[in-house]
Amino acid sequence: RKTYPWYMYYQANHFILDLQCSAEHKTRLTAMIVWNSVASFLTSSDLFRILVYEYVNNGNLEQWLHGAMSHRGSLTWEARIKILLGTAKALAYLHEAIEPKVVHRDIKSSNILIDDDFDAKVSDFGLAKLLGAGKSHVTTRVMGTFGYVAPEYANTGLLNEKSDIYSFGVVILEAITGRDPVDYGRPANEVNLVDWLKMMVASRRSEEVVDPTIETRPSTRVLKRALLTALRCVDPDSEKRPKMGQVVRMLESDDPIPRVDRRSRHNRGGSTEMDSQRENSDTDKSDNPDSKPSRSRASSSK
Repeated sequence: RKTYPWYMYYQANHFILDLQCSAEHKTRLTAMIVWNSVASFLTSSDLFRILVYEYVNNGNLEQWLHGAMSHRGSLTWEARIKILLGTAKALAYLHEAIEPKVVHRDIKSSNILIDDDFDAKVSDFGLAKLLGAGKSHVTTRVMGTFGYVAPEYANTGLLNEKSDIYSFGVVILEAITGRDPVDYGRPANEVNLVDWLKMMVASRRSEEVVDPTIETRPSTRVLKRALLTALRCVDPDSEKRPKMGQVVRMLESDDPIPRVDRRSRHNRGGSTEMDSQRENSDTDKSDNPDSKPSRSRASSSK
């Protein structure tokens, strides 16, 4: 029998001691969640307020992307998509397959554990909230991790599953680029990952955003699909974001991603919607960075 330092258990998410969340609430929440891509809850102890989860020993997505697991090599594009897809399926289960639905509230790369087969395990439900039928949102103190928190939740404290979807969009961009969501060591226009990515797409420089450590780069078509999926998830208008079930289909399918209805954007008005539409249009043309606007698009803009 071997004894490990306490911090190794914490980092591996083997034992979770969460003094901010009551043991009763967290036990009830985690015990009701049974899904392959969610870290399995095993047992609990009221005496020590400890929750015990399955041991997932291959690090987490943050460690693979940003250094702690770099001695094992860089994640391939296929491994990244597999991890993202597993995470998306877990969130679709939490949001759409159980009642009440579960809003994780802290989706980020360090909370996506990875097993030996590079399957994802969503972990750490310490901040999670339950959203019952008929409730469009809950009002709560803003919690989460800077860089991943949805803007409407940060500004109002109104929380629903769309907040998780925004956070997952940031994780997609993080996996594609290998960059942190917020990095103050970069030039001012590159500090915020979402803003920088939108700028690169608008400039038709999508091919330049791929993590340079990926040995075999994705095709332009595959990259475009991943970027479009991420951009839909981080739409500043939460109503425009897809459901997680739709995100799963976007990541799995080879069919073109349908565009958001232009008329609804026009009727709602506002620069944010129009900016997002232009981002999607620019991404659509990334197969040919030198492409010019089509005749029909040019005439419709007059």
